[in-house]
Amino acid sequence: MPVKNRFAEMLPEITEWRRDIHEHPEILFETHRTAALVADKLKEFGCDEVVTGIGRTGVVGIIKGKTDKSGRTIGLRADMDALPIHEETGLDYASKTPGAMHACGHDGHTAMLLGAAKYLAETRNFDGTVAVIFQPAEEGGGGGREMVDDGMMDRWSIDEVYGMHNWPGVPTGSFAIRPGAFFAAADLFEINVTGRGGHAAKPHDTIDTTVVASHIVLALQTIASRNVDPVKQVVVSVTSFETGSHAHNVIPETVKMKGTVRTLDPEVQDLTEARMKEIVEGTAATFGAKAELVYKRNYPVMVNSEEQTEFATEVARDIAGDCDEAPLVMGGEDFAFMLNARPGAYILVGNGDTAMVHHPKYNFNDEAIPAGCSWLAEVVERRMPAA
Repeated sequence: MPVKNRFAEMLPEITEWRRDIHEHPEILFETHRTAALVADKLKEFGCDEVVTGIGRTGVVGIIKGKTDKSGRTIGLRADMDALPIHEETGLDYASKTPGAMHACGHDGHTAMLLGAAKYLAETRNFDGTVAVIFQPAEEGGGGGREMVDDGMMDRWSIDEVYGMHNWPGVPTGSFAIRPGAFFAAADLFEINVTGRGGHAAKPHDTIDTTVVASHIVLALQTIASRNVDPVKQVVVSVTSFETGSHAHNVIPETVKMKGTVRTLDPEVQDLTEARMKEIVEGTAATFGAKAELVYKRNYPVMVNSEEQTEFATEVARDIAGDCDEAPLVMGGEDFAFMLNARPGAYILVGNGDTAMVHHPKYNFNDEAIPAGCSWLAEVVERRMPAA
């Protein structure tokens, strides 16, 4: 089964939706315009039910098949939110919102799922029910968790759930996937260091928090190099370092650091958190300072179910001719919350030779739309074949 002809015909229309969403990016849960656009489209398509406000600003559309002898419901999910990045693409449809852009392709994900929803509502060539899920706040806000906590899975008796992400550097319209752990757990941390401030010309009268915090940053890197089994993955990154003073001649009283930890194994996650606490407090004490670690477990590991991954792979092969094994990804993905609630699979679709995601010059490749839409629709039609 190659790319469906219907999606090739719909490409200009879906592209128009995508570019409109791109032009009006919204951050985290503030996806009010996008959610309204999605809800209006789903009603226009003739969905049997359209519900807004799930997970704050999420939208769910329900499409019933010609028959429902199976009694099954499949969920298809797309994320809607943008990133706090200033766009530098120079596109005619570039972001009109300063400091915000669709730098991860969620505009494309939303447009592809809208395209699949329109097709499925037109044809209804399946036995069961489809829930098309449009989620806010994937980029750090945990919108997937919010929608699950709102009872979405039980409310519509969703049996399985599937998602998709574009992937730059992979040929346009090709696919890649892997079973089991796929995207990493994404934890957050803050470190607050307190010493004794003073004049920069008299460091002996101070406890220099800049020096203390710098030693902590370096010591944290030994978790990966000396504490964790080398064949297992861990990333500890300090991404923000802010002193309590910005003067040239002041040794600051305090330093605040922020960062992230990425792991694929619960034991490694536990070890990393424990070692971080020991290193932070112990290093500070060595210099006579105090330091506190605030550690937050944010997104869990995203794990693809074996059976659903095998099925998703077969569908992708039939559309694109092949489906590669995807690499482990140390980035986080809050579709993990939905896969923790129900079995399912998450797949990558090639975005071609474009800038990487989270880059100010990134843009979703509209040529990937027919393949992505075809995969979403085929998952439904083949998983719940018409009776």
